Amino acid sequence: MPRTEVCFYLAEDGTVPVFDWLRQLRRQDRRAYAKCVVRIQRLAEEGHALRRPEADYLRDGIHELRIRHGHVNYRLLYFFHGREVVILAHALTKESQVPDADIERALRRKIAFEANPDDHLWEDETDGEEDA
Repeated sequence: MPRTEVCFYLAEDGTVPVFDWLRQLRRQDRRAYAKCVVRIQRLAEEGHALRRPEADYLRDGIHELRIRHGHVNYRLLYFFHGREVVILAHALTKESQVPDADIERALRRKIAFEANPDDHLWEDETDGEEDA
């Protein structure tokens, strides 16, 4: 199975919200960060084949990467765009479901990306390694 290219959503203001959040998480909780990186690598390896408990489909083309660390459920929301996976947003919850507001944010970003991929594509050249 060919490796899936993992990319991050680039906002109009030039920020990369999920990658920036991962950098902050790395400083605050290295173990949670490491679990997120491992899950992103699994998504790159498995693509559409990645299933529960690691990933799940939410709605409207939005999927979630599921990471649990302590009592916190970390979620990375993404969608498939051709051979790429675009990570759009993150969510933290103590519940089993992603809040609707986080899904709606991911949907807005998905629509913006699909309208103009070149303006919203940021590829992580490090594959989530130490630079995050």
